[in-house]
Amino acid sequence: MVSFKGAPVVKEIMLTCVRWYVASPLSERQVEELLEARGVSVDHATIHRWVLKYSPPLAEAFHRRKHPVGSSWCMDETDSRVNGAWRSVDRAVETPGQTMDLLLTAQRDQEAARRVLKQAICRHGVPETITIDGSEANEAAITRYNKEHGTANHVRTSFTSVRNEADRVGPT
Repeated sequence: MVSFKGAPVVKEIMLTCVRWYVASPLSERQVEELLEARGVSVDHATIHRWVLKYSPPLAEAFHRRKHPVGSSWCMDETDSRVNGAWRSVDRAVETPGQTMDLLLTAQRDQEAARRVLKQAICRHGVPETITIDGSEANEAAITRYNKEHGTANHVRTSFTSVRNEADRVGPT
């Protein structure tokens, strides 16, 4: 439970500020303006302190209340344009399609895949089966994790995305 003991402002105002800042692309000054329009005067530096103080415990509380994750996961990687530059997005996905964890990096490699896998396992436990899209980086990361931690994650490879790409290009 997040403690607001001794807080000089009503906790609903603080939670609203933190939520607006974390969940949307607003700056502290924009959040300050939104509050000002609603008749609440709070400085942007105060909002920044609230975000630093309350974001980590709130995130932890939300993760504890999140639904349990199944024993079968998928790991994939794709490229995405962020602020005009191409970035690699590595993610761990629960089989029904719920993203559990993701990592945005400058380039695609085994270390990024291993970081995503470690973060997801830390937060959700060790899965029985991991389905990958044929990525050598993901397979190497899972194999390395299994050796380091003595786990036995079963790795399945799904070539549907590779097969679909080959169908789109046509026969060679």
